[in-house]
Order: sequence, then C-alpha cells, then structure tokens
Amino acid sequence: MTITAHDSRTYGYDDLAGLMSLMTGDEKHGPAATSTLDVLWVLYDRVLRVAPERRADPARDRFLLSKGHGPMAYYAVLAAKGFLPTDWLPGFGSYDSPLGHHPDRVLVPGAEIGSGSLGHGLPIAVGSALGLRAQGLHDPAVWVLIGDAELDEGSNHEAIAFAGPAGLERLHTIVIDNSSASHALPGGIAARFEAAGWSAVTVDGRDHEALQAAFTAPHPGRPHVVVARVEPKNA
Repeated sequence: MTITAHDSRTYGYDDLAGLMSLMTGDEKHGPAATSTLDVLWVLYDRVLRVAPERRADPARDRFLLSKGHGPMAYYAVLAAKGFLPTDWLPGFGSYDSPLGHHPDRVLVPGAEIGSGSLGHGLPIAVGSALGLRAQGLHDPAVWVLIGDAELDEGSNHEAIAFAGPAGLERLHTIVIDNSSASHALPGGIAARFEAAGWSAVTVDGRDHEALQAAFTAPHPGRPHVVVARVEPKNA
C-alpha cells in the first residue's frame, strides 16, 4: 500500500533510504534513525488510522515519537506518506527548516508532540489515552515509540506502573531495543511491562510481518507493548 505524496509520486519502503539520503548536515543521528525505520514504515503503511487529510480528525489514531534522536526516518516516512513535501528533506536541520533535530508539532505536519528530553513520550501517551477515554472517544489508538535507554528514566517507570492498573487498552508502546539501556533488568524489557499488567510481545524489529502481527495482537483490557529488537547500537 502506498499513498501519493506532494510531488505526485508514490513511494514504498524501498524508497526510504533514498529519501533519508536527502537529509545531510551535522548531528543526523543516523544509527538512531535507522533503528526505527522498519517499525515506522509498518505502522504508517499497515496499522495507523491516520492520513494527511485526517490530521485534525478527532477519531484519528495518535502516534507520538518519544525517541526524538534521529528523526530522519520519521521525516522520510511522513514525506513518503504525503504529510510533508519531499523537497523539505534537503533542508533538514538548517536554521530556516521546519525539520529540526527534534520534531516540532507546530512545524511538522502529522507530528502530535514536540520531542526533546528523553522519557516524556510515554507519560504524554498515558495522558492522551486518558483524555480520549474521558471524552468518550474509545476508537482512536495511541501509539508511542521509545528507545530502550529511555527506560532508565523514572518518568517511564511511573507511566508503566499507572497504565496497567488503569486498563488503558487503547495505549500501545513500541520499544526499540538496540541494547542501549544502562540499567537493564533481569528478564528483559517485556517482563518489566508484564509485571505492571501490560500485554507484551517481543519481535524482530526488521521483520515486517512479525511487526504487523505484534502491532495488531488483541489485548482486551490491557495496554500493549511491542519490544522490537534490532542490531546493537555500537555493533
């Protein structure tokens, strides 16, 4: 499935590397971006109920990028799906470009939050899921993408501990596991969430079919986490 972008071309997964190559300059955080590429593509191509024309639709799914380092893959996928023009990509990170080193929701079409300090995305996602439920909007799903190193942050411990007992079943978290965490716990990442009442699946973060199956697995009454394992950051 592909969607026509602003330049009237259609883009698929094989085009993402070329789109990413348009973004040059310092502080690209290329490895961090590449680690998220397959997850982002499967989400936007097969799972998320969101499109450029639905950016203000209350019934849309919400995707929150907490892993703010390395937004190159995010921008490439948004461009491929028609949220932003591909001719914005070469200006990535420049003074007058809307595409900064951290996405800004005011400047980037399709971005739900501005990411910056690590550890904020999951708590914001918990609040978003609670807010939608309070408004009686039970269909929109909230998705948040975090890095395994963000789990060193206490704000995420609190969010994980709250979301399970709260039964936030429209909350979905994806953890990119590239062996970056400083304080990994025995039993692995999934065990931390399961202990707090979450549904949890661990998959190969490069396998598109496995990712889709994990993203769409039923989890009634519980929030859901998908741990996507990719190659170690320093490998």
